[in-house]
Amino acid sequence: MTFDWIGWFATALFMSSYFCKDPVTLRRVQGVAALAWAAYGVVIHAWPVIVANVLVTAVAVWTSLGRTVAAATPDRG
Repeated sequence: MTFDWIGWFATALFMSSYFCKDPVTLRRVQGVAALAWAAYGVVIHAWPVIVANVLVTAVAVWTSLGRTVAAATPDRG
């Protein structure tokens, strides 16, 4: 059974992120796409694909949450 559809799905998600107007949404969509790429890496047993995309997912989620928290926090200066 072929799981190429996971890679194509990840590609479509990543491409769709460029239509996001909000930077936080863009990062979150890219994080989900990277997670899909990591899943594809698991299926094809490709450690570089898995590790790279888990790191991208972590950074995308972290930066999207960081900007949300920073935007919600009032400036004390």
